[in-house]
Amino acid sequence: MPDTRPTPPDHRHPGPPCIFVIFGASGDLTKRKLIPALFNLRCLGLLPDRFAVIGVAITPGDDASFRTQLSSDIKQFATHPVDPAEWDAFVSACYYIAGDFNDTAVFTALKDKIATVQQERTIPGQNVVFNLAVTPTLFGTVAAQLGAAGLLQETPDGYRRVIIEKPFGRDLDTARELNNKLHEVLHESQVYRIDHYLGKETVQNIMVFRFANMIFEPNWNRRYVDSVQITVAESLGVENRGGYLDHYGVLRDMVQNHMLSVLSLIAMEPPSSISGDAVRNEKVKVLDAIRPMEPEEVIENCVRGQYGAGVIDGQQVPAYRDEPSVDPRSNTETYAAMRLLVDNWRWADVPFYLRTGKRLAKHLTQVVIRFKRTPLMLFGEKVHSEAGPNALILNIQPEESITIMIRAKRPGPAVVVDTIPLDFDYAEFGQQSPATGYETLLHDCMIGDMTLFHREDSVDASWRIVNPILDVWGALPPRDFPDYEAGTWGPTAANKLLERDGRHWENPS
Repeated sequence: MPDTRPTPPDHRHPGPPCIFVIFGASGDLTKRKLIPALFNLRCLGLLPDRFAVIGVAITPGDDASFRTQLSSDIKQFATHPVDPAEWDAFVSACYYIAGDFNDTAVFTALKDKIATVQQERTIPGQNVVFNLAVTPTLFGTVAAQLGAAGLLQETPDGYRRVIIEKPFGRDLDTARELNNKLHEVLHESQVYRIDHYLGKETVQNIMVFRFANMIFEPNWNRRYVDSVQITVAESLGVENRGGYLDHYGVLRDMVQNHMLSVLSLIAMEPPSSISGDAVRNEKVKVLDAIRPMEPEEVIENCVRGQYGAGVIDGQQVPAYRDEPSVDPRSNTETYAAMRLLVDNWRWADVPFYLRTGKRLAKHLTQVVIRFKRTPLMLFGEKVHSEAGPNALILNIQPEESITIMIRAKRPGPAVVVDTIPLDFDYAEFGQQSPATGYETLLHDCMIGDMTLFHREDSVDASWRIVNPILDVWGALPPRDFPDYEAGTWGPTAANKLLERDGRHWENPS
């Protein structure tokens, strides 16, 4: 019988001609990530020939000043040496509108600008991507204004898509309120909730690793897996995001989106195809299966922390409460750890340990899947207890690699068993194009592949997991903040969270 499954979009070629509109075009995200990512796509041959960027921001300016500013910024934020001819061709297709997002005249001007640019650049069709690189409080406002100006109406000749940056609300209620506002003017198929973590090669490779290699999938379940650890550690402090982080905290900033997305990729069932909805359906099933916590369970299974002063890379760094734009009496968490259970047939009773934090000992994002020990002590109790069980380590950043820990006999007459690594580094594929993490996602939006984007029900499901923790932490202010020194691996309570299960965090040396 013929294969009737949906044909996935072609990721090897550019999408159709389009205009890419960036709201917040004078902000950090635009100059550090979006423009470098779009330029990288051009250099890779993945931007359509007929393509233009229109920036919209409150900062005064025009087309010429915008191009001048972008040309200055790219010197600092490009991920590879800039070819002058390539850049000139790219930046000449960049345009600008200045104005307040609450002003309807701005959106009328944008509508006129889109028509002018389409004619000037001979861009056929009506394809437009709107990237909302603005403060979350403006998501609903910008969407409503776009709708009122008639800029979101799709036609047979063109799509209209809106990229929303995280956070998607502050809790379950505000997330639902935001979704309701979006759906007043947009179909769910037009909303691309972006998560740049899912643009990283190793994260995307999780599905390939699992479902293209028969050696692993039969063992990917409660019968063989002892536990799963997901770590997102940062050695940096708040940088220039003190006001944002103090308002949201790492539970909202990292766990609710990035970490639960990675967990769902690790734990999901094989999808029927790699089309967007097939994959996202399975991811939502995992989130729905995570056991909700009662208040007493939150206290038992979740740990929060806030860093004090300490030493990072030999340099003394201040406590969180002494950082710029942070309340000196702040009770916002800069560290969160938790023990989650996925109540389904595949993962029942297998703990998933998540931790994330600022000012930790190392910049690291990794997944460690620990397998169970062998059932018999064939090589003696010492080997059974001291040589670690098999583990699969997926390093996501800063290096992207995969390591499998196995046991092997050390050469010599005696049977001496050691645990050794089998490593694969992405560098072995050859020279890779340096990337911002946004390239894949922006290209996916242009070709209409929603696989790596959050759907409304996944946002809802992730907030249902996080909300009980927020409620308890909000009702019981911490008494011991700060409770870990900068440059360490977090509060001692996080170690005890695993020690009571007879396990420990996998901290790299």
